[in-house]
Amino acid sequence: MTPENVTGPIAHHAEAPIWWPGWGGLRWVDGDAGDLLTLRSDGVTRQHIDDEYLAFARPRTQGGLVAVGARTLYLADDVDGDARAAASLFDDNSVRMNDGCCDPRGRLLAGSMGYDSTPGAASLLRVDAELGITTVLPHVTVSNGVGFAPDGRRAYYIDTETGRIDVFDVADGDLRGRRSFATIAEDDGSPDGLTIAADGSVWVALWGGSAVRGYDASGQLIATIDLPVPQVSACTFGDDDLGTLYITTSAQGLPADHGTEAGSVFAVRPGVHGIPVLPFAG
Repeated sequence: MTPENVTGPIAHHAEAPIWWPGWGGLRWVDGDAGDLLTLRSDGVTRQHIDDEYLAFARPRTQGGLVAVGARTLYLADDVDGDARAAASLFDDNSVRMNDGCCDPRGRLLAGSMGYDSTPGAASLLRVDAELGITTVLPHVTVSNGVGFAPDGRRAYYIDTETGRIDVFDVADGDLRGRRSFATIAEDDGSPDGLTIAADGSVWVALWGGSAVRGYDASGQLIATIDLPVPQVSACTFGDDDLGTLYITTSAQGLPADHGTEAGSVFAVRPGVHGIPVLPFAG
């Protein structure tokens, strides 16, 4: 499988892609710029949201979107409308938000990381429809990809510094029984963002590994998609049939003369299909 570059290197730190028909297809963030990007038929547009960092965005059940900045949750009533600050997630300036998703009950899961990756300085938070905040996982280092199995009975989670994809059972809406699902050897890169396919397979971006890997529901490696850039940040399934895997890449920390396509979004058809994104109920 050879991915196609569909945007060119228009972002510095492309991250957190998501497909939602109601907002025109594919959106992702340029994290350090604080911008939300949208792929349109005539190119890519930007919407500035947070002055420090933009971690990710998700659709809302009643329309519009939710976006998570460095430490602020934003809401927009229209998918292309202005996003307003709706809640402060925490006030520690040494920590910022990093990645997240929504659970089957419509609650937002949002993870963080220390700017210097201090071990245990971050957490995974849960934000309900009334914007109440609960700590789901304390003492995290770099909270990254999180997603739910098609039947909602399992959740997959990455704290990048562990070098693992972990899996939880989901019982009464809570995450229980954390255990290892797959381990990434250090020489192969670090696990970053992930997405789940309709067949239960898990697809994970490898930061520093120039690849996306697919694992079946038992944790066995079933596919490797090589990218022409070192820092592969996240992936999501999109298009009308959810059969295209869109992959974000980053130039964060690379020298100015790196000479790669880092910062581009790539697309490939891996032979499996995704599941619709879970929207935020708030």
